[in-house]
Amino acid sequence: MKVLVTGAAGFIGSHTSERLHSLGHEVRAIDNFSDYYDRSLKELNAKELSEKGIEITKVDLREDDLGQIVTEDLDFIFHFAAQPGISVTSTFPDYFTNNILGTQRMLDVIEGFSQKPFFVNIATSSIYGLHATMTEDEAPLPASWYGVTKLAAEQLVLAYARRGLLKSTSLRLYSVYGPRERPDKLYTRLIDCGLNDKPFPLYEGSEKHLRSFTYVQDIVDGIVSVMDHAEVCNAEIFNLGTEEENSTATGIATVEAILNKKITIENKPPRPGDQSRTKANIDKARKLLNYNPTTGLREGLEAQVEWFRKNF
Repeated sequence: MKVLVTGAAGFIGSHTSERLHSLGHEVRAIDNFSDYYDRSLKELNAKELSEKGIEITKVDLREDDLGQIVTEDLDFIFHFAAQPGISVTSTFPDYFTNNILGTQRMLDVIEGFSQKPFFVNIATSSIYGLHATMTEDEAPLPASWYGVTKLAAEQLVLAYARRGLLKSTSLRLYSVYGPRERPDKLYTRLIDCGLNDKPFPLYEGSEKHLRSFTYVQDIVDGIVSVMDHAEVCNAEIFNLGTEEENSTATGIATVEAILNKKITIENKPPRPGDQSRTKANIDKARKLLNYNPTTGLREGLEAQVEWFRKNF
C-alpha cells in the first residue's frame, strides 16, 4: 500500500516509517525539520531512514503547497507532525498553527478526492489533562496549550469521519520512550546528564509523577495494527500505552542502575499543565486491535542507552 507519514524525521514517526517500509508498504515521508529541538537529531534519523530506502521530503504543512504530497493514490496517512510537548518556550500560535492549522490544510486537500486515504491521527494522553487515566469515552480535560490543540486537531479529523467525508481514527499515545527520543524528553536528558556529568533539571514534585512509560516499538505495534483493522477503527479513538505505571523517581533510579552512576539533580520550579499521573486504559485497543505491549522499563531503557552511546 502507499502511505504518507508526516513528521517522519521525528522520534515515533521515524520508527513507524521504518516499520511500514519493512512490511512492504511504499512510504512517502515528510517533515518540516523545525528547530524546536536540535535539528541534527532529525537529520540523523533522516540519514538512517535514507540508508533503508526511505527519503524524507522537507514540507511545512502550515504554508507549503500540499498538492504534490497529499495525493489521491494514497491508501493511509499517519499524521505525526505537530508542535510537541509542554514547553515554556513555545507560544500558543506555535501550537495552533502546527497542530490545528496544519491538520486542517491536509483535510482540505483530501476533501476534494473521489477516493480518500484512511487518516490515522496521532494524538496524546495530554488530551485527558492532569490525570490521564480515563477510557476513550470519558470527557477530556486538557490543561495545557499542547493538550487543547491536540484535542482540537483530533476532533477535526473525527468530524470528517462522522460526516462520512473520509475514514479516520485517532490514537492517544502515552509517555513513549526509546531510541531516538527527543532531547527535551525525560530519558534522553537523563542519559545525557548521566554520561556527560551534567546536572539533570527536575521540576518540583515531578519525581512523584506516575507514568505509563511505553517503549516505542510497542507503540508502533499499535499504530500499524490500524491497517489490519481499518473498518472497526473508523471514527474511533484508541489509547495506546502500557498498563504498567512507574514514577519519575523509578525512571531516574533505573537509568542510574544501567549507567552504574549517580545523576546530579538540579531542582526547578514546577511546569504549569504538567500531568501528575498517566495510566493507559487499553481495554479497547486490546479487544479491537489485539494490542499487547510487552517491553518492560529496564529492557527498553537498556536499548535507549545503547542507542545514545552509539550516536552521541
